[in-house]
Amino acid sequence: MGATLRVYKRRIRSVTATKKITKAMEMIAASRVVKAQRQVAASTPYASELTRAVTAVATGSNTQHALTTEADSPVRAALLLITSDRGLAGGYSSNVIKAAEQLTERLKAEGKEVDVYIVGRKGVSYYSFRERKVVESWTGFTDSPTYADAKVIAAPLIEAVQKDTAEGGVDELHIVFTEFVSMMTQTALDDRLLPLSLDKAAAESAEPSKGEILPLFDFEPSAEDVLDALLPRYVESGIYNALLQAAASKHAATRRAMKSATDNAEELIKSLSRLANAARQAEITQEISEIVGGSAALADATAGSD
Repeated sequence: MGATLRVYKRRIRSVTATKKITKAMEMIAASRVVKAQRQVAASTPYASELTRAVTAVATGSNTQHALTTEADSPVRAALLLITSDRGLAGGYSSNVIKAAEQLTERLKAEGKEVDVYIVGRKGVSYYSFRERKVVESWTGFTDSPTYADAKVIAAPLIEAVQKDTAEGGVDELHIVFTEFVSMMTQTALDDRLLPLSLDKAAAESAEPSKGEILPLFDFEPSAEDVLDALLPRYVESGIYNALLQAAASKHAATRRAMKSATDNAEELIKSLSRLANAARQAEITQEISEIVGGSAALADATAGSD
C-alpha cells in the first residue's frame, strides 16, 4: 500500500470514529429535548395562573407594590442571562448573549445602571474574559434544571427588588433566555419580569375579556400581604419556566448541530473514499505498467542473447 493511500485510509478511520460520536450525541440530545418539552408544557400553565392571580390582586386593589408598580424614575435594573454550561450547540449561547448585550445597551441608553446575573458557564466565561462585573452566577444544571435551582436563583433577585435603589436595590428585573418554539426554531428574547405589566398580563390571559373591568375585591389580611406572598412564587415560576425553555432550546440546538456534523462526516467519508479508490487505481495502474515494462525488458534481453 502506497503512502498516499495509507493517509486516506487513516483519515477515513478518524472521520468514521467522529461520525459515531456525533451520531450518539444527536440521539442523546433528541431524547433529552422530548423530556424538556414535557417539562415546559407542565410548567407553563402554573406560571400563567400565577400571572393571572397577580393581575387580579393588582387591578382589584389600590396597593402600591414592587411587583406591579413602576418607579417614577428607574435608575437600576437587574438582568438575568440564561446560557448553557456546554457547547456543541451551534449559535445557541452566542445568540442569547447577543440579545443580552442589546438589552444592556438599551437600558443604559435609558439612563439605567445594569446589574448582571448569569446562569451557565458560557455566559460566565464571556463576561469573565471581558472583565465585566457579574453580581452573581450559577452553573452546573442548565441541561436539566429543577424548581430548586430556580428558587436559588430567585432569592438574590427578589432581595434586590425589595431593596431601595440607594441601598443597592433595583427597580426592574429583566430575564434573557432562549424560547423553545419548535425543534427547528429557538428564539433568543428578553422579557421584563418585574414590575409586571398589567396591560400585557391582562392581554395574555383569558380573563379579563376585552372591555371587561375587574371588580374590586376584599383581601385578607390585605392586598399587600397577598402580593408579598405571590412575589417569590411569581419570580421563581418565571425563572423556572425560562430555565426549562432554555434547556429545551439547547438540546434542540445540539441535536441540529450534531446532525449537521454527522451529515458532514458522511460527505467527507464519501469524498475520501473516492480519493482512496483513485489512489488505489493509480497504484494498480503503476504496478501493471511496471510488470509490463519488466516483462518487455526481459523479453528484449532474452532475444538479444539468442
